Amino acid sequence: MASIIEEKSFMFAIRIVNLYKHLNETKKEFVLSKQLLRSGTSIGANVSEAEQAQSTPDFISKMCIALKETSETKYWIKLLASTDYLTETESVSILNDCVELERILVSIVKSSKINLINPNK
Repeated sequence: MASIIEEKSFMFAIRIVNLYKHLNETKKEFVLSKQLLRSGTSIGANVSEAEQAQSTPDFISKMCIALKETSETKYWIKLLASTDYLTETESVSILNDCVELERILVSIVKSSKINLINPNK
């Protein structure tokens, strides 16, 4: 069974792909949307890779990369909204999902680092 973060990041990637298609087809926006596609789908790819990590430090590293990609994705969403490629409704909805992923990833990274330092706790 997939972890919650794996499931949520996969569902988020689907939303990102669909948003990318929408931006390309209806707004004729190709540059910013490509950046959004790369960072937004990379979150789940790194989470998936972390699930198969060779060690706890490897797991933490992959989750940290996913967290960085989440921050980048938030940036692109905000930029697309501020330049009127996304409506407020569109941007708020997907931004909320991104922030939720970010919170989960922060929690995973923090608890993993604590467990690495203090494995008996």
